Amino acid sequence: MFTAVADFEKTWAQESQGTQKVLNALTDGSLSQKVADEHRTLGRVAWHIVTSIAEMMPHTGLKMESVKADAPVPKSAGEIRSAYEAVSDELARQVKANWHDDTLQVEDEFYGETWKRGLTLDILVRHEVHHRGQMTVLMRQAGLKVPGVYGPAKEEWTSYGAPEPEV
Repeated sequence: MFTAVADFEKTWAQESQGTQKVLNALTDGSLSQKVADEHRTLGRVAWHIVTSIAEMMPHTGLKMESVKADAPVPKSAGEIRSAYEAVSDELARQVKANWHDDTLQVEDEFYGETWKRGLTLDILVRHEVHHRGQMTVLMRQAGLKVPGVYGPAKEEWTSYGAPEPEV
């Protein structure tokens, strides 16, 4: 749980940058990739990350206007990238402008529970990281190059002067 707005801002800057990096690697053709029938497509998982911000944050009193929570999945990877950039930046601006450390202790109703706002932000970040991981598997299945987020991806090791890790 976040107890300081500055800690969230630092974490969000890093994690949203990682998510943007993954979204930037998507192609229009890759959006239909899914792990199996009756599972979300890569495009749907990516869009879920985008719309989750718009869905969750109004519970805390923040108004997210750049993306609608119930907006349909775009057909274009570029639209998903742009929407994420907009809603991610909007969240960072809203928190910075409207919240302070004490605000993170305020409790809001969420899905039949009561969450402190610092917990909501923590859950939002973890939720995004979880789905970003799912996306990288689907991206590999779609034949896309997966960018490293917490270090180099398999294909990036050579740019660091090291051999690719053994499989």
